[in-house]
Amino acid sequence: MAERSSAPAGLADLELVITRVFDAPRGLVFKMWTDPRHLARWWGPQGFTLPSCDIELRAGGAYNFHMRGPEGDEHCSRGIIREFVEPERLVLVGGWTDAAGNRTSPESETTISFEDQGSKTKLTLRSVVFESVSSRDAHRGGWNSSLDRLAEYLATV
Repeated sequence: MAERSSAPAGLADLELVITRVFDAPRGLVFKMWTDPRHLARWWGPQGFTLPSCDIELRAGGAYNFHMRGPEGDEHCSRGIIREFVEPERLVLVGGWTDAAGNRTSPESETTISFEDQGSKTKLTLRSVVFESVSSRDAHRGGWNSSLDRLAEYLATV
């Protein structure tokens, strides 16, 4: 049986890094992250919808995403855009809220970098810092499912 440590998680354990290569040019992949009409087609894990998405495309601009799960459960995320460098990088700072906009989770920072790889795009998503390893792992599942949906959507445009 593996030995379990009671030591608290280190900062490296509380960050999430996902890298994907999409078969689409960088400008198009960046647009998928910044145009609410496109976000509504892929944002959220499989089975989720995005009934409402407001985003001010500038550094300091606000974003407010309202997702609905397959069982009708509501998930709201609200924050600001710390960096907006088209078509290279987005940095979002915020967290989960209730329907009234009250924070229900610690604030996190998510950086999405877009790099040319010939006619494809390498996307790196880095999110810090989660309150626990289990929260990080849950977000890993959600982000991977969302990125799968993005790849499927990109194949149709």
